[in-house]
This record gives sequence, structure tokens and C-alpha cells, in this order.
Amino acid sequence: MYFKSSIILLVFILASCKTENNKEIKTETIKFKKEGSLNILQSQTDSLLVEFDIEIAETDYETQTGLMYRESMEKNQGMLFIFPDVSMHYFYMKNTLIPLDIIYIGDNQKIASFQKNAQPNDETSLSSKVPIKYVLEINAGLSDKFGLQVGDSITFTKN
Repeated sequence: MYFKSSIILLVFILASCKTENNKEIKTETIKFKKEGSLNILQSQTDSLLVEFDIEIAETDYETQTGLMYRESMEKNQGMLFIFPDVSMHYFYMKNTLIPLDIIYIGDNQKIASFQKNAQPNDETSLSSKVPIKYVLEINAGLSDKFGLQVGDSITFTKN
């Protein structure tokens, strides 16, 4: 009898624990944090094409997570990745919820290549195609809307 009641008590305790673990986990929405400004200038005339408020990704953690888990981004916002080296870099859209234009930028601060309209949650490797130092991620379609081209240059300031 003692064994049977112990089993019943154990089942009751486990069931209580299971109910406790089934509570909904709330996650916080990641908010944009302006850490600087970035201008893109047309290569032919040096005229300003567009200005973005930027978040800056410099640490390993920041560059690995990027814009993951963001539900939206304003038209004038972007994320600038600054790498410690000039080399081929590869991006993917794992856990990224919004379509992006990925702009690969050389150490001379000129646009080297694009990956336009990268799709949410796509884990395909997206290569810079040439060695680069910076990457700018903006909302998909904005590269074409602002007429950005290979050879256009960037300037940026940190807050």
C-alpha cells in the first residue's frame, strides 16, 4: 500500500510540475537603437542618394544575430556590420522575419555587390562575391528605389 500511494503521489507531483512548465513564454520585441547615421553617395556626382539611421553590429554576437527576430524596420533604418577583416563574407536569413537588401561594401567604402530581396528564414548562403569590410542591411526593394549601384560610396558616423 505504501508503494502504491508513493507512486500516486509521484505522478501527482510530476503532473503539477508539467502544468507549471506549460506556461506561455513571453518574448520581448527587439527595438531599433540608433547608433549612427549612414549616407550613400552616387559614384558619378558624389550627390546624396539616401541617408539611413543605423544600428551597428561589431561584436561577434551582434554580427551573428544581426536583424534576427525583428518584426519590422522603418524605411530610413538599417544595420551596418563592421568586420575586423577584409574577406569574403556570407550571410543567411535564418530567423530573420523581414525581407532585406544586403549591400556588400569594400574597405574603400564603395558598394561592391548586392543581394537584393533576401527572403525571410531562407538559410541559403549569400556570398559577398568579393572581399569586403562592411555590410549594410536595409528593407528589401530600397536599393532599387534609391537607384543604388556598385561603385556608389558610403560615409557613416557613430553616435
